[in-house]
Amino acid sequence: MPKVKFVPQNKEIKVNAGTNLLKAADEAGLYIEGDCAGKGTCGKCRVRIVEGDTGEPTKAEKKHLSAGELEAGWALSCQRKIKQDSIIEVPMQKEAHLRKTTLAGGVENLEAEPTVEKVAVKLSRPAVKDQTADLERLLDHLKRPQLSVKLRELSGFPGMLRDNAYSVTTAITGNRIISIEPGDTSDQLYGIAFDIGTTTIMGSLLDLNNAAVIAVAAATNPQNIYGADVISRINHASQGKEELKQLQDKVLDSANNIIKDLLKQTKVARDRVYEVVAVGNTTMSHLFMGIDPTYLAPAPFIPAYSRALQVEVSELGLEINPAGRVTFLPNIAGYVGSDTVGVIVATEMDQRKDNCAAIDIGTNGELVLAANGRLMACSTAAGPAFEGAQIKQGMRAAAGAIESVSYVDNEIQVGTIDDLPASGICGSGLIDAAAALIDAGLIEATGRFVNPAENPEKVPAHFKDRLKRSQGGLEFILVPGRDSETGEDIVLSQGDLRELQLAKGAIYAGLMILLKEAGISENDLDEVLLAGAFGNYVRKESALTIGLLPQLPPEKIVAVGNAAGDGSKMALASETIRNRALALPEKVEHLELSTRSDFQDIFVDALKFR
Repeated sequence: MPKVKFVPQNKEIKVNAGTNLLKAADEAGLYIEGDCAGKGTCGKCRVRIVEGDTGEPTKAEKKHLSAGELEAGWALSCQRKIKQDSIIEVPMQKEAHLRKTTLAGGVENLEAEPTVEKVAVKLSRPAVKDQTADLERLLDHLKRPQLSVKLRELSGFPGMLRDNAYSVTTAITGNRIISIEPGDTSDQLYGIAFDIGTTTIMGSLLDLNNAAVIAVAAATNPQNIYGADVISRINHASQGKEELKQLQDKVLDSANNIIKDLLKQTKVARDRVYEVVAVGNTTMSHLFMGIDPTYLAPAPFIPAYSRALQVEVSELGLEINPAGRVTFLPNIAGYVGSDTVGVIVATEMDQRKDNCAAIDIGTNGELVLAANGRLMACSTAAGPAFEGAQIKQGMRAAAGAIESVSYVDNEIQVGTIDDLPASGICGSGLIDAAAALIDAGLIEATGRFVNPAENPEKVPAHFKDRLKRSQGGLEFILVPGRDSETGEDIVLSQGDLRELQLAKGAIYAGLMILLKEAGISENDLDEVLLAGAFGNYVRKESALTIGLLPQLPPEKIVAVGNAAGDGSKMALASETIRNRALALPEKVEHLELSTRSDFQDIFVDALKFR
């Protein structure tokens, strides 16, 4: 078996000959971005072969790598199979998920109402005249003889009682004792809320005694190796039980790593964490639970289940109290998941009396409208452009990503995350770039770049050398190679604009369908809420310029942060709110856009830049 050493991470692994480098890196625990699931179409999984068989570059490598890069040993890891001992350089991945943790919140001023109760007791000692069994003595003191207890808790109970002078604490949920602990631990009551996103997984540790978030951690969803979008992952899972388990193991391993991080930050013992509440899109909830999502992909998009699922921790192997439980909030439809339930809960859209829309912008754009006493939702296949995928030099919102572009004093100004040299462009930068170039008169309403050869009078002289022609058409140089981290020009291409048009057109058209169904116009909206990490960083003015949002005054558009994650925290902290979340699917009208004959016409019109 050939040996592969990855540097500078200094990880070494033996693999079967013929294994590609992308899979080998994954087995070594290294994250390499591979949005296209190893098809060679995204060009993101770049590595450099330091030692080993370089071989002839593939067609995909010739497309995505320059002659100089190929000569220097750069390759696409999905295209290269290991034949001999090798040393592979993997570019250090900048964290793309850290911004999401800054949006933590959602439980301020919330009254704590946990579903787990802890009761500290001091029992009387047994005697010849009082030979009550230990468990019955505890239940009598609690005045709850109906409570059940598992063998795990009962096995060491007699010794625990006597070693601690008959002072113990019970953790109770429903009609079951889930933990018996020595002494008074009633002040140690914790739970974890998860937002299982297609791109990012975020966990929040809550002190359930006061509904306070005490730690937050996040990680890139490692299922990315099987594709950036849910359809790619559904297709992988549909190949068989082993492939489904691969996807489940990825997300559960990541969740456990987040749990370890949270506990390390706070010094909380894992046995004092009794509950997990999670949200995610319908596909992510299936994969988290290990349930076949195959029939979500084809029409009529039927999930295996939609109700909330509650399982014991032991069924999933999450590393909290072994007798704890996991609740995944309910889904609304095949492509409107519990993350949308979380958004509704966090923004209280189910209790609003005005006309309000919420848009969670991501690979799948989920939209909710509260109007005329109705609550409606739909999902649009926006595609992964807003996450940086399918964009020529797209990347997630990590250090060095272009996050802002503006047209000021006849110049294009660019800003990057952490003010580092540009290495690519993220979703907010993509929207800004298009808006800035529209303002500069360089992009037509159709989405085409103004061609300086055909219309030289429309292109200012100082921009003509920044509009260049490539294999895919015209592209605009945002940052020249001399100033970029990669040494290559960072560009906005004609293909990028097409991807952006498809994404923004799908979201806008979905909202117009909801408004049409409610019998109101966009001018009747009192507020539009932008949910999700992306929605928090996108500039409203740029979103309005490209026609992503309805043409409203900017003050009516409000970013609400990671509302899906906030909803999961609120449902964890409060039983009343959780019951409200559990009832939501019956109250929300789901609109399936694929059955609407009017959607395509609205979508085509929405492709235009306003």
